[in-house]
Amino acid sequence: MDLLYALFLGFLQGATEFLPISSSAHLLLAEYFLRIEQAGLSFDVALHMGSLIAILIYFWRDFYLLGRAALFMDSGKEANRRRRQAIYICLATIPAVVAGLLLGDAAETTFREPWIVGITLSVAGFFLLVSDKKGSHSRSYKDIGLKDAIIIGCAQAMALIPGVSRSGSTMTAALFLGLDRSGAALFSFLLSAPIVLGAGIYKIPSILGKGLDSSGLAFYGTGFLSALFFGYFFIAFLMKFVRTRSLAIFAYYRFGLSALVFIALALG
Repeated sequence: MDLLYALFLGFLQGATEFLPISSSAHLLLAEYFLRIEQAGLSFDVALHMGSLIAILIYFWRDFYLLGRAALFMDSGKEANRRRRQAIYICLATIPAVVAGLLLGDAAETTFREPWIVGITLSVAGFFLLVSDKKGSHSRSYKDIGLKDAIIIGCAQAMALIPGVSRSGSTMTAALFLGLDRSGAALFSFLLSAPIVLGAGIYKIPSILGKGLDSSGLAFYGTGFLSALFFGYFFIAFLMKFVRTRSLAIFAYYRFGLSALVFIALALG
């Protein structure tokens, strides 16, 4: 397969996985309108693993300190706070895992129509805009409690529906809970690591059952590195962006993309 094709899909994954604009929607719309076919389950896992490595590299210090605290290698007030944060991340992951196991691929197959994605893009964008405008932005990442984690985790489960966006739903919930944009983005990204890892592991049995095409390793590698590079770039971009700017621009982007979807459908 064309390596430029793998590079493009890696870019699409890396950019839209972390910006609150829905990677599943962009991949689905690219497949439907641009006739860009999905490259198979193995390649999909390669892209997700690239995204995961990008998260782990960018937030390596946060994960390192959370891990030390969780293993009781550190003590003190700050270590106790990190230990609670590690527990909250684990608990917030549960709703999405349960929803994924119960629904399987039903959510993606049932809601894969472009007109449905156009609606979910706008609806999720509306809630993102309202949360950004009306949220108090008075709490930081360190203020996240158990109730916050559970609510944000339930919001993450909604991202099984194409067009909702995992990062968008978690940041929207966090903003409604009064977190500032930086805290909302940080918790969203830390929370994404176990769910992205879980999604990759979940698909491994299917890959082993079908067998891995060794002749496509260069293709898989290109997609993996592309998703890693662009994923890291867009994580860094968003973490810097939210320090001084509103997330409203992503809501407006969603509205614009939704409008283009309906215009394209109307024009046949």
